[in-house]
Amino acid sequence: MGAFRILLTVFIAGILCITSVVGFNHGWNLLPIFFGDMVSLTWPGQFNFDFMCFLLLSGLWLSWRHHFSPGGLALGLLGVFGGIMVLAPYLLLASYKANGDVKVLLLGKIRANLLPSPGNCGPEP
Repeated sequence: MGAFRILLTVFIAGILCITSVVGFNHGWNLLPIFFGDMVSLTWPGQFNFDFMCFLLLSGLWLSWRHHFSPGGLALGLLGVFGGIMVLAPYLLLASYKANGDVKVLLLGKIRANLLPSPGNCGPEP
């Protein structure tokens, strides 16, 4: 878990630095460029579509983890538009709240508690 947390910290620092430089040098109006590349049916557009699918999956997971509550839906929407700038800090904080338990980190506390314990996977034969 320590290596994962270090990776998330690197992601956070990296995306903040790169986003700041790009935003100040090229402006903050990303959406026309992002969708324009997709409409052009070129490799940058293919990459953007692939990336958008990951963003949607990330937002869906965030919403699901919070049981599609109003807060979970808002967090999911924030994840779709914020990308790793939202997901990395979220995962970093959630990893501490889960005390390093990957099952709790990925499923949330309620769903993780519904699973059988590792040594109790079913009835004895």
